[in-house]
Amino acid sequence: MKKWTTLWIMIMMLGVSVPALGAMSISKMRQNTRFLTDRMAYELKLSPQQYDDVYEVNYDFINNVRYLMDDVVRGYDYALERYYDFLDVRNDDLRWILSGSQYRRFLKAEYFYRPIYAQNNKWQFRIYMVYNNVNFFYFGKPHHYASYCGGHYRTHFNNVSYYRTHFHNRYHHDIYDGHYRIRHDRVTYDNHRRRDFQVNVRPPKKDNHRPATPQARPGRRPGRDNNHKHEERPSRREYNSRPDKDRRENRRSVSPKRDSKKENKRNDKNSNQSGGRSATHARTV
Repeated sequence: MKKWTTLWIMIMMLGVSVPALGAMSISKMRQNTRFLTDRMAYELKLSPQQYDDVYEVNYDFINNVRYLMDDVVRGYDYALERYYDFLDVRNDDLRWILSGSQYRRFLKAEYFYRPIYAQNNKWQFRIYMVYNNVNFFYFGKPHHYASYCGGHYRTHFNNVSYYRTHFHNRYHHDIYDGHYRIRHDRVTYDNHRRRDFQVNVRPPKKDNHRPATPQARPGRRPGRDNNHKHEERPSRREYNSRPDKDRRENRRSVSPKRDSKKENKRNDKNSNQSGGRSATHARTV
């Protein structure tokens, strides 16, 4: 009985601990989101309304990528592409919350613009490299710190940014209109992948161009290749060309003359034969 009880307790402990290894918990995610947002509010000088909205955007981003990061660190292409898709969505949402000058400062701070990196096969937040005291906060918790659960993410609004549609009701500042996407071009995307996750980017595949002239397969004589076995035959267009038509008409015009000459030769031969026979008959008579 004790053995069964011990085994049952071990199974329950594994059931609790294994899911926690897959991704960070909700409480840990909220703490990391608050820390990142607090430092953004301090450096970018956010208003209280901006502070709450930026917390929502950071929460949505971290919530979307937390189950994906293990595969990102392993270097899976699908995971990397999904990660940077979520990051571009997050940076796009922030354009409608931050003013143009705030967003330019945001782009220059790598720990804000690309907040996650990998080292020693583990992913971490760059903000902790700059601010070591994880228990200190410049501002209090957002008013919906414990209640927000992704209700303003763009999938609930036909994939249109919630902050874009509500911009005029909340803010009246200018909007940054420059390049902000990580996947703006292939060179930028590959460089960020190397710097963020130390992933070896494979060179693009060369185009397999077909040769300009047909080549014979090794070990076979030219002209016997099955792929080009009809190349030496004249095409219909060549057969119906003007020189061929003239040549065929000349043959037709010449052929009756030849036939008449042959007919005359036959008639002369027959006449000679008949004349010889008549002379022989006359002698005998």
